[in-house]
Amino acid sequence: MFGMRKAGIRAAAITVPLVAALLGVAAAPVGAHTAKGLTCRGSGVDPAAQVRYRTEAVIDAPLDVIWKLQTDVDRWPSWQRAVSGAERLDHGRFRAGSSFRWTTPIPPEVGIPATGLDITSTVRQVKDRSCIRWTGPADGEGLHIDGVHVWNFTKVRGGVRVSTEETHTGPQVDANVPLATGILRAGLDAWLSELKAAAEARAPR
Repeated sequence: MFGMRKAGIRAAAITVPLVAALLGVAAAPVGAHTAKGLTCRGSGVDPAAQVRYRTEAVIDAPLDVIWKLQTDVDRWPSWQRAVSGAERLDHGRFRAGSSFRWTTPIPPEVGIPATGLDITSTVRQVKDRSCIRWTGPADGEGLHIDGVHVWNFTKVRGGVRVSTEETHTGPQVDANVPLATGILRAGLDAWLSELKAAAEARAPR
């Protein structure tokens, strides 16, 4: 899919922060990958991946509010515009081994049929209110991506610094790393922006 027409892919990316969180990095843009990557309990993103992006923001809200939004997967569609569906595949607390399935639509564009991405993620490492690392495949029509996603949450003056880094591998994204990077950047930036807006709206004042 991503080796097809460029205009269609860009339009799709704007609509789906999820797709973005599944794409990559070439020339490092502002906020992108640095020498030392994010980790959770000692594990980070795929060091061999060509597609990579990292960004962060300070959110003026309690850590408990932010953590609840990020880990209550079933409610992601209520604050993430690009998530059309999400469900936990297990029950109980959000923990290592938890898995969830989520979807994001890709609208029809020039030369690209209407489709969507189905993502199944598994939590590999988690430290309560501190970090999360999940992995999993994303599949759509003519598209397969394997992603690794790390989140860090750190209390700082003014709120909580939320940092995120993602890598993707797969024949379609590896075929056009700069384009995949731009899509990933748009998606992760949107996710972080919407997390910030949702958390700050819910924060007690």
